[in-house]
Amino acid sequence: MTGLGWAMFELSQLRCFVAAAEELHFGRAAQRLNMTQSPLSRQIQLLERILDVTLLERTSRNVSLTPAGRVFLIEARRIVRLAESASLSARRVAKGDAGKVGIGFTAVSGYTLVPRIVTQARATLPNIELELREMVTSDQTDALLTGLIDIGFVRPPVERGEFNSILALSEPLVVALPLGDPRQAQSVLEPADLDDKPLIMYSRQGAGYFHDLLARIFDEAGVSPHYVQHVTQIHSMLGLVRAGLAAAVVPRSSMGLHPDDVQFRELTTTPEQPVELYMAWRRDNANPATEPMRRLCMEVMAA
Repeated sequence: MTGLGWAMFELSQLRCFVAAAEELHFGRAAQRLNMTQSPLSRQIQLLERILDVTLLERTSRNVSLTPAGRVFLIEARRIVRLAESASLSARRVAKGDAGKVGIGFTAVSGYTLVPRIVTQARATLPNIELELREMVTSDQTDALLTGLIDIGFVRPPVERGEFNSILALSEPLVVALPLGDPRQAQSVLEPADLDDKPLIMYSRQGAGYFHDLLARIFDEAGVSPHYVQHVTQIHSMLGLVRAGLAAAVVPRSSMGLHPDDVQFRELTTTPEQPVELYMAWRRDNANPATEPMRRLCMEVMAA
């Protein structure tokens, strides 16, 4: 591939590739870009010839990214986002503070923190459009790197040198108990109350933060619950508690789901509020609307 090849691809080709890579379906990608499928396919083929690499594997049934395509997608998204940001920035100068901010959040933060941010943003930053994406922490990290989101609410640790971060909130853990569990007679539970008892646990893959947090608490307390099921999502966990499978340990904010036939009891831990959520953003974020939205988030967090 020559140096000239890099300079010859066009923004429209990158947009076609990004749409196809995200949708993994040429028809949906074409519809998303308000074009027909044939020109979209031609644009991607031309891009592949310019780069001299195959970006997408195509069969009669499936579209998938090649290893080269996965790597190229990261920078292609960033280039497209920067181009859009440059255009938006010029218009913002003329019409004032406006634009779009992408916010990623974990499922639990969607119960309490994110609704408060949305309410406050609609009242004080009405010209900024929020694009909300529920994502696990690892996906948010990738999305921040590629520019898919501007702000992420993530679980620690936040160790990327490209990011700034600040503690958004901390909260205690509670035990969700099924109907008829005798521990409902207690107002507060200790880790010892879970020893050798059936418990629904978090999966290491997909819920690693909560898995490691509970494993550490149980290890320090010298208790060994009997894990009857491993799941990823808290709402699924509470559904299994409601079904009577076993108890579960969840962050207090998940009580906002109000599941029927489930009782919650505080779990004594050290520290008292071990569940942490951080707000993270790229140091070199090029979206001018990010800063006022970040300030608003900090005000909501402080309240």
